[in-house]
Amino acid sequence: MRTLPHLLEKNRVWAERILEKDPDFFTKLSCQQAPTCLWIGCSDSRVPANQIVDLLPGELFVHRNIANLVIHTDLNCLSVLQFAVDILKVRDVIVCGHYGCSGIGAALRGARLGLSDNWLGHVQDVIVKHRDRLDATTTADLRYRQLCELNVIEQVANLCKTTVLRDAWDRGQQVSVHGWIYGLENGLLKDLQTTVCAADEADEAGRTALAGI
Repeated sequence: MRTLPHLLEKNRVWAERILEKDPDFFTKLSCQQAPTCLWIGCSDSRVPANQIVDLLPGELFVHRNIANLVIHTDLNCLSVLQFAVDILKVRDVIVCGHYGCSGIGAALRGARLGLSDNWLGHVQDVIVKHRDRLDATTTADLRYRQLCELNVIEQVANLCKTTVLRDAWDRGQQVSVHGWIYGLENGLLKDLQTTVCAADEADEAGRTALAGI
């Protein structure tokens, strides 16, 4: 039987380190979670949500999938969104992509990966929608980076169309949607200026974001 003792040891050391700083940390954490933000990000192992924004466990509600997609038939993502907005009452939802995303790159190249191709077909839709803009980009590297940004902008638009957010805004709940992108090369986040705080702001926010890339 194959076990992973090195990871269990790392967990033990981590827990001890946390307790040294705050002996009641896990006791308090086990009683409730009260995050103010939902993070929808990529599954890429190089993009750990809590660490990027320097937040402790319990401070960020997280959903991750390949290429940080928001699909209207994805009950996993929608259930996380509904729980975050309706139950946890988060004030902010962040869609965070990253430069160098393998899923985005595969879609851009038209690579065949297997079952994942069906999921990444949604990125292909982004490519088709913004074909003229992408074709006008001067280099392959810039085209890759731009598609990573365009994908975030489109996922913010998708998020704003969900019944979860539309219903929340209709009842006057204060919740904002943000589109960010992360640089693997420097560890920094970039705001793509596509913040939406109400349903009627979504189209204008999308235009503003597209004008800025």
